[in-house]
Amino acid sequence: MSWYDEAGLRLIRMFDPETGHGLSLRALNAGLVRLPGQITSPRLRVQLAGLDLPNPVGLAAGMDKNAVALGPLSRAGFGFLEVGATTPRPQPGNPKPRLFRLPEDHAVINRFGFNNEGMAAMAARLEKRPQGTVIGLNLGANKDSADRAADFATVLETCGPMLDFATVNVSSPNTENLRDLQGKAALEALLRGVLGVRDGLARPIPIFLKIAPDLTEAEIADIATVAGQVGIDGIVATNTTLSRERLRGAHAAETGGLSGAPLFEKSTAVLGRLHAETGGAIPLIGVGGVGSGAQAYAKIRAGATAVQLYTALVYGGIGLVETILRDLEALLKRDGFATVAEAVGA
Repeated sequence: MSWYDEAGLRLIRMFDPETGHGLSLRALNAGLVRLPGQITSPRLRVQLAGLDLPNPVGLAAGMDKNAVALGPLSRAGFGFLEVGATTPRPQPGNPKPRLFRLPEDHAVINRFGFNNEGMAAMAARLEKRPQGTVIGLNLGANKDSADRAADFATVLETCGPMLDFATVNVSSPNTENLRDLQGKAALEALLRGVLGVRDGLARPIPIFLKIAPDLTEAEIADIATVAGQVGIDGIVATNTTLSRERLRGAHAAETGGLSGAPLFEKSTAVLGRLHAETGGAIPLIGVGGVGSGAQAYAKIRAGATAVQLYTALVYGGIGLVETILRDLEALLKRDGFATVAEAVGA
């Protein structure tokens, strides 16, 4: 990390986490952050559910909830971006404070509760999106919705024409009973509704499903079965965890979803199990604790076609993306893989 990036991170950490998050987006938009542009090579290029990605490292949902920094983020080296989560109506989310740093653990706990400006604001920004970047949207449901399953389809219907992919998020732990939608019957009905809307778009796009890490083997098997039956295009494994094992940070007891380094092993185990359950037939996106090229490589070898990260940027800065990709390419070359695809599930 350069001295300039380190100084910027130190400054941001002087503020409470949510204020610091907002400042980081402002710094990106103000041009105060060095951005490498697109990073790619023949070895790093990968195809994900029909999407041609310059590299397999994407930005996870949560950093740019309202798509306010698409321009600079498209020049930050990521192979693809995911914004949101977005709900039909704007909602404030849970009371503050709701974001906590655990620097001793290189982790974060959040209980935002799908705070966002709503699908109309999201659609207006996506209409002005930068071209040449693969951009997806994390679909959410309003907390007070009478039909949460329908909310996902509603957001897709409004924003779908401006997207390259969309992710159905039924795995956030911060909206009460949302994870109940991961049950076999409820999940199948929800996904068929979303896919029906997708099929009606002028330009149909891939639909991914984001799942929780706190699942039993039977639940993972059920999700794999439903995903195969309905024809989902990919599975994002995983969202944040409710587990608090072996944490040292002062905020370890806060409620909410834990992300970052402590999630790596749990999320990678779920990823590997999904790869086995699906026989590699459904593309997987590995998320949870990715903070190095070696960890991105481990996700790929466990079955991920691509990976996403966010929490690691809190501690390593946006320049971490370039470092991860450089190290990932070196690892692929070392082990004789000419492409990422050759290493998937190895």
